[in-house]
Amino acid sequence: MKTKDGTSGVQGISFQSLANQFGTPLYVYDAEKIAEQVRSMRTAFPDIRIKYAAKALTNISILHLMKKLGTGVDVVSIQEAQIALHAGFLAEEIMFTPNCVAFEEIIEGVTLGLNINLDNLPVLEKFGEKYGSSYPCILRLNPGILAGGNYKISTGHGHSKFGISVQAIDKIREAVGRYAIRIHGLHIHTGSEITDLDVFMKMADILFGLAPQFPHLQFLDFGGGLKVPYKEEDSETAVVELGQRLSAAFLKFREVHGRTLELWMEPGKYLVSEAGILLVTTNVVKETPHVTFAGVDSGLNHLIRPMMYDAYHHIVNVTNPEGIEKTYTVVGNICETDTFGLDRTLNEVREGDLLVIQNAGAYGYSMASNYNSRFRPAEVLIIDGEAKLIRHRDTMEQLLNGQVDIFQ
Repeated sequence: MKTKDGTSGVQGISFQSLANQFGTPLYVYDAEKIAEQVRSMRTAFPDIRIKYAAKALTNISILHLMKKLGTGVDVVSIQEAQIALHAGFLAEEIMFTPNCVAFEEIIEGVTLGLNINLDNLPVLEKFGEKYGSSYPCILRLNPGILAGGNYKISTGHGHSKFGISVQAIDKIREAVGRYAIRIHGLHIHTGSEITDLDVFMKMADILFGLAPQFPHLQFLDFGGGLKVPYKEEDSETAVVELGQRLSAAFLKFREVHGRTLELWMEPGKYLVSEAGILLVTTNVVKETPHVTFAGVDSGLNHLIRPMMYDAYHHIVNVTNPEGIEKTYTVVGNICETDTFGLDRTLNEVREGDLLVIQNAGAYGYSMASNYNSRFRPAEVLIIDGEAKLIRHRDTMEQLLNGQVDIFQ
């Protein structure tokens, strides 16, 4: 994060100049880092098709960039699908993985021509009744594996709302047989921030074991969950080793069963998390008998992960990098407890100093809200050494849009 003159920034553009041009709070994304992460995935998994998990960062310019980088896309709502189509993705490049939605949304996905991923038996039954063998679908399976860095972000355990339990395979086969449903994909996603490679290999054992039961199968999808480091000493998923182990297991599967299937993965956080930062301005430094607060012009309405998941995001004072180190609790301006960082050692923070909250590219803006009727930030993409505005900051007109004053 250093520019040519030694100041902090992205691709030679200082954070101060970004703040001057676009104001704060501001989301900033590095297109070069996103491309690097895509290349890293392709190097580690040369045979895997990448389906970018759009929910991580859904801005249309980011989706367009992913399209240019040659990825497909995974969406979880019809609205995300429509944005992906608007960004240039073809329907067949989009996997639609909704959860607990009305069946009408599944019908709309079929109308759009998407790859439909079903994660519960009642919807599988309805799908079979309506479409029979005329439209293929994918099965999202729940393997009963607790994995990932946090119970809240683990989606493959027995108490998760996601997926059809692999223990229900007899019921799945019965529904598939009764309606002649064509299953062209099997999918497992066990959660986020997985460092234990054996988890992926257990998924491989399940998928490779079930694959022979579905004659129309075209691909196996391992979901996402690759961990990126949030602090210097943090662990991360060993993607090269994982790629080698998965490739070897897949080769063995092909030799035994004589089937050439595609392998898919859906990285979201891995592709965009490290590429994004949230740039904020210090409004006040508030000393109490117990704690020194650095209050900034953002809050959980812009980055909810620290409060929702106890997620760690490294914070740097880029205005005063040589200042004496002190301990601060960095908080937002929302009328809730909205702590970005508890008891952080930072170079002395003063009113007006710019702070950078790192690893904010994934599930930052995409989970933002207008809580307290505050504006959501602008978004900027740094591409080829230029800062491009890719979303305007909210306006008062936007906040009022859709509201009806019945007393006026």
